[in-house]
Amino acid sequence: MAAKDVKLLGTRPSSYVNKVQFALNLKSIEYEFLVEKLPEKSELLLKSNPVHKKIPVLIHGDKPVCESSVIVEYIDEAWSDAPSILPSHPYERANARFWAAYITDKWFPLLRDFRTAKDEESKAGVLEKIFEGLTLLEGVFVKSSNGKAFFGGEAIGYLDIVLGSFLCWVKAAEIMAQVKLLDETKTPALVDWAERFISHEAIKGVMLEPEELVIVAKTKHAAAAAAAAAAASK
Repeated sequence: MAAKDVKLLGTRPSSYVNKVQFALNLKSIEYEFLVEKLPEKSELLLKSNPVHKKIPVLIHGDKPVCESSVIVEYIDEAWSDAPSILPSHPYERANARFWAAYITDKWFPLLRDFRTAKDEESKAGVLEKIFEGLTLLEGVFVKSSNGKAFFGGEAIGYLDIVLGSFLCWVKAAEIMAQVKLLDETKTPALVDWAERFISHEAIKGVMLEPEELVIVAKTKHAAAAAAAAAAASK
């Protein structure tokens, strides 16, 4: 399909946008990437996602699809002749969705909680939860992969895409907090998986480098602090 028929609204630092880019690349779908200059929002974004007004948005033809997980499933179904992303068996598909929701809704937000923790005791508590989650995911990988390269087996699948979309932010958090989160002594299978995932042809070049994300995070933090100070002075 020509790039003009598929458009993606987003920004490169967004893990949720990266998730969609991975799916498009794995399906070998050409697309036009329309960069949103947040916090300003384009008319096209507001028109395409009037409910949440958020990225990413996939526009297929003239029809918008919103929310990253919904978009990935849409891509898998709309281009069903390309390699599948979700498992074919209903139970395995449900299980992948369960762990994807855990990663997105429960585990990944812990990285933000760790970064914004007020004191060392709070940080230690959040860090323990992060490692608990990684230990859980190590077990999920071992069981799901059956000794193969990815959560999806021989090929990258749904859980690979979801967890993989957060990898560069994990690396950025390691830099900012000076702590090793993906540790070969604690989660060796996940460490090896992460290296394979990042080096895959469909993944390379999509995510920003961790050092770039550190700059993005610090810029956002400074802007938020300035806005809070301005509000407090009124």
